[in-house]
Amino acid sequence: MKKFLIVGLGNIGEKYYNTRHNIGFKVVDALVKDYEETFSTEKLGDVATLKIKGKTVFVLKPNTYMNLSGKAVLYWMKKENILIENVLVITDDLNIDFGKIRIKGRGSAGGHNGLKDIQDKLNTGSYPRFRFGVGSDYRKGGQVDFVLGQWNAEEESELIERIPTSVKAIQSFVTAGLANTMNEFNGK
Repeated sequence: MKKFLIVGLGNIGEKYYNTRHNIGFKVVDALVKDYEETFSTEKLGDVATLKIKGKTVFVLKPNTYMNLSGKAVLYWMKKENILIENVLVITDDLNIDFGKIRIKGRGSAGGHNGLKDIQDKLNTGSYPRFRFGVGSDYRKGGQVDFVLGQWNAEEESELIERIPTSVKAIQSFVTAGLANTMNEFNGK
């Protein structure tokens, strides 16, 4: 039976809950809710187990903070014997317009410390990643404040539509594969 690991990146704690940097958590929360499951606190993160068309899907929200996410990803891959091509990491991206999706099978960390740590721990940049655009509407030098800032009212209203699209993209990754998912969802 094929197993998958879907990882939503974010930072734990109430003060980070509704920030742009936590879009990975927000997306996987919606995925788990759609399947009427819940997360339980396990080693190195909160984990939920879903069945999607006969496939076992582990959904992980690392509790290691964003910059140390690789430890949790590697642990759960080994624990559940999940192949790297069946891992999907969901994160924010400043270089993509707000709400746009970019899914790739490999790539660089692109300046994202969470992806950099995962790449370091896995010893490769060849793992599927799902970048959710948060835009770049910040003043020079304001990048950290922007990603750790709360969504504005307009973004909040658009997330109501964008989150379900993101959930469909994850479901497609599990059921239709990476290439089909990229073709259908990239740029949406």
